[in-house]
Amino acid sequence: MIFNQSLRRELSFTTGGVFLVLITIMITTLVIRILGFAANGTVNPQDAFVLIALATLGYTAVLLTVSLFVAVLIVLVRWYKDSEMIVWFASGLSVTNLIRPILQFATPLIVVIALLALFVWPWSNRESTLISQRFQQRDDVSMVTAGQFKESAKSPRVFFIEELDIEKSEIKNIFVADSKNGRMNIAVAANGYIQNSEGGEKSIILHNGRRYEGQPTQPDFRILEFDDYSTKIRSKESLDPPPRDREKSVMDLLNDPNPQAKNPNQAELLWRIGLPLMALGLVLIAIPLAYVNPRLGNYTAMFYAVLLYLIYSNLLNLTQNFVSQGKISVLVGIWPIHALALCMAFVLIRNRINPSLKWWQRQLPTIKGRK
Repeated sequence: MIFNQSLRRELSFTTGGVFLVLITIMITTLVIRILGFAANGTVNPQDAFVLIALATLGYTAVLLTVSLFVAVLIVLVRWYKDSEMIVWFASGLSVTNLIRPILQFATPLIVVIALLALFVWPWSNRESTLISQRFQQRDDVSMVTAGQFKESAKSPRVFFIEELDIEKSEIKNIFVADSKNGRMNIAVAANGYIQNSEGGEKSIILHNGRRYEGQPTQPDFRILEFDDYSTKIRSKESLDPPPRDREKSVMDLLNDPNPQAKNPNQAELLWRIGLPLMALGLVLIAIPLAYVNPRLGNYTAMFYAVLLYLIYSNLLNLTQNFVSQGKISVLVGIWPIHALALCMAFVLIRNRINPSLKWWQRQLPTIKGRK
């Protein structure tokens, strides 16, 4: 009981700390990237916070996987380094006694990882895409803000409206600059209104204004006065784009009408199922990998852990690409990597049992002598 409680307590604190550090780094990276998109006009600056939250939710499964793996390594490395494992081995425990309490702690997190990968990951990706697409498909009227120059999303056109009455659809002091075929068209008016036409189109009607057409340095430059001038705004209903593979639900992936040949749906399903299996394999490998000789006190295990995670993750992505390209079927690609990880964990644990027992037996007389 003391052994299990101590292990779970340290694993809980360490996993939380590692996850907090990783998610802070992730949010910082997302803030820089999404604000860059907002500055380029790809996304709405007002949606930046929502997009950051959705992207963070989407990558939570991966962050939890890494946090669990690193936490098991850190806790066990510290126990070896501080000679706490000598006490546990002297009490009749071995490396195999670590498996059950660690799996009891890791199983709920692995279930959470599976739920996040299967359901939250596609939902967050889909919502992010819809927010971005709807902003790019916005009409020019929705962009107009009183007292600000706004560039059209669909044509090289710039609007400026000094006053805007949304309820009456009235506008005052309008400036519209448009470029077409290398010629500038500028229209200014004291007042006007927004007109809704059939088919969903909208137009801005300017009253009693002037229109400047052409280049000022060219002889064909003209200045025209008008009573009414209409400029169309191509307003269409926002069409939601078809979902990509990473945005489809589990049922959509399973109900694939073409399960043969190139199949990105099955490849996406393989990755989602493989993520919690990878978390399980990494946890089991971390148990024997964390061994550190307290006399040396090095952290070579951390280097091997990073290398192992990169290899495992890249192999999973490589298998996903093979399934997507139709080189292998999903039934063939889903098990070899995880089976190899489980076999590696079994071999390392078996290889660590006898050296561990001999090691604490050599240290036991020293401990008794100190007493």
